Amino acid sequence: MKFVDTWAQEHQTERLRHWDGLADNFDAWRRKRANYQDRLSEYYRFLIPPNMKVLEIGSAGGDLLAAVQPARGVGVDWSEKMAGVARGRHPKLEFVVADAHELDLGETFDYIICSDLLNDVWDAQKILTAIARHCGPTTRVIINIFSHLWSTPRKVAGAIGYAPPHQTQNWLTPEDLVNLLALSGLELIRQSGEVLCPFPIPLLRGFADRYLVKLSPFRHAAMTNVFIARLQPVALEERKKAKVSVIVAARNEEGNIAQILERTPQMGGGTELIFVEGNSTDKTWEAINREIAAHPEIEARAYQQTGKGKGDAVRKGYSEATGDLYMILDADLTVPPEDLPRFFEAWASGKGDFINGVRLVYPMRDQAMKFANHVANKGFSLGFSWLLGQPIKDTLCGRRC
Repeated sequence: MKFVDTWAQEHQTERLRHWDGLADNFDAWRRKRANYQDRLSEYYRFLIPPNMKVLEIGSAGGDLLAAVQPARGVGVDWSEKMAGVARGRHPKLEFVVADAHELDLGETFDYIICSDLLNDVWDAQKILTAIARHCGPTTRVIINIFSHLWSTPRKVAGAIGYAPPHQTQNWLTPEDLVNLLALSGLELIRQSGEVLCPFPIPLLRGFADRYLVKLSPFRHAAMTNVFIARLQPVALEERKKAKVSVIVAARNEEGNIAQILERTPQMGGGTELIFVEGNSTDKTWEAINREIAAHPEIEARAYQQTGKGKGDAVRKGYSEATGDLYMILDADLTVPPEDLPRFFEAWASGKGDFINGVRLVYPMRDQAMKFANHVANKGFSLGFSWLLGQPIKDTLCGRRC
């Protein structure tokens, strides 16, 4: 005889009744959540490019799914009434009535959204396991969960009619969620606090939600915690066979060109060298052409940039590259070409999609990075880490792929 957990059934029934009731008064519910939901939609649009294949678990009225402008959008909700509301509001999207604990649509998606759901469900791990079934190697899962610091203000707002009725929530902490992700075959990529001011206060709301919430101590008071996850990495066979384009921006590096051709290893399904010479005052351009002709066994091409600066040269190299993976190699050889396979292996293993070098963890020769450069590098690194929500330690390192 199959065991039936009556408490689980009661919980599910209670929650379904709650969401059916919200569907019956959807417009009033949406108005009370408008400030918070609008900020979430803005942030999700920042994370998800348009025209992607997107699945949302717990899609309610479908507004968040519609906000990211998917090429194919599928919403899943267990309330037939709420799914009906969503179909009426967003007829171009697909809405499925199903219990997300057991969901299996038989397909994968580019992005999967799970917004304000895991605090409300019976078994968060089963939901995450179901999500993992719909992930491919490049799928990104975006989850946001309610912060319990806001429980009392949220209950007060509900009691006075400023917010929708508030159901008792699971005490799910960020640490709990990270552990549940791991148990479900997923791993955390990035975590951030979002939404500091869910009230329509001109100027303050935008400043608080975009800037203050990123800084201590304000980030600890965020209303919701956002997590970006993916499948736990495995070696990807197709990545091991990828062709690699190594972009070499060269200005006044005549003496290093021969070494670059001789020392750059072959990787993956083959390696091409793309030299972009940048307004040198020595004979770098002549050296590039001479050495390419002297090494016909190496796939290499040379171009001259029409603009100025390394960034312009790298973009020129990208536009001419034919590989599956792009790498940047500084022509001054401050980082040995022999280290390039480390970057390729980190990418091919699935452990990262963008691999950035860090020189600061190794001993450097005297004056290799002057004090002013070191301070500037640290400043850039802190700024980029803050903007991207991920630690970047050496923004000025020329080695990345």
